[in-house]
Amino acid sequence: MIQNQLQNQLQNQNQNPLQDQARPAAARRAGASVSFEGVIKDFAGHRALAGFDLTLHAGEFVALLGPSGSGKTTALRVLAGLESTDAGTIRIDGADVSTLPTSRRDLGMVFQSYSLFPHLSAGQNVEFGLRMRKVRGEERRARAAAALALVGLGTHYDRFAHQLSGGQQQRVALARALVTEPRVLLLDEPLSALDAQVRVALREEIRRIQTELGITTLFVTHDQDEALAVADRVAVMRAGSIEQVGAPEELYSRPVSSFIADFVGLSNRLVGVVRHGFAQVQGISLPLLDPSQADGAVSVSVRPEDLEFGAAGAPGVVLSSSFHGSLRRTRVRLDDGTSLVVQHGARLHPSVGEQVAVRFTGAPVSVDPLPAPE
Repeated sequence: MIQNQLQNQLQNQNQNPLQDQARPAAARRAGASVSFEGVIKDFAGHRALAGFDLTLHAGEFVALLGPSGSGKTTALRVLAGLESTDAGTIRIDGADVSTLPTSRRDLGMVFQSYSLFPHLSAGQNVEFGLRMRKVRGEERRARAAAALALVGLGTHYDRFAHQLSGGQQQRVALARALVTEPRVLLLDEPLSALDAQVRVALREEIRRIQTELGITTLFVTHDQDEALAVADRVAVMRAGSIEQVGAPEELYSRPVSSFIADFVGLSNRLVGVVRHGFAQVQGISLPLLDPSQADGAVSVSVRPEDLEFGAAGAPGVVLSSSFHGSLRRTRVRLDDGTSLVVQHGARLHPSVGEQVAVRFTGAPVSVDPLPAPE
């Protein structure tokens, strides 16, 4: 159903609901810049946000990524005004909104739970925020209808929640957030309750709508694939603060720490020794991102696709090989017992027990020094 709706929308792009009179005014307004400046938030002795700093440029789509308990949802809730801050400042377009109520922050919000009123139709659910703003009936209905058309549900105005799929209910929630003409859109794990196929389709639709409207968007997720697929920039949180922020390609290719390397994408965590600007791991030589790194024992993260089989590599034996469409991932145990994964084309199918040699082909890596043995 969702895919059919997406195909129909693509076929009818010349009839875009944003081009008619009732389109949400958000389509005509620039998104607002957002900044968190040293924000602190405590809950019963637990520091959920610890000097949290992040800036979203006007019209930007930023994904806030991190493990459970890292503070992602808390950051979104203090921006929304659903939680107060204990210190620091939150600004929207340069204005301090730290103490303003939610209703005065010009935000739209979509949460994991759809939170639709079961006794109201899809259209009436979308109208609800406009009704609270005393928008008159005819205009209210026209704007709600336009918002539903924008999310691909133009023919579902009179359907009730129990008549909609999970993906359709989340589209209604998105339309409800957009119809009030916000300049900032907050999305808190909006896709996690959906099955995989619908999740991929809806995240692409969210990105299309965000681009079309130019609305500044903060997208909270624990799913790295989701974050890397849709965001202009990804901010990775750890223990209440930002560990790294950058374009998806930057985080994946140039992680600033082992935490980022291990959390964003599949990675081999290896132990080696730095000598003369290279990390040596059982005969595999890795160029360093920081050539001035002091000699000594280090740990290093290496992407499976940055390794290959070749005659001049470190010797090892194949433990297993798994099929992933056009790719295979082969686990190898090096002679010293180190286990690592090599990603390669599916046409190459090493046998378990086969002797191989592994070499590094990637970009310079960052390392974490290990403490000297006592």
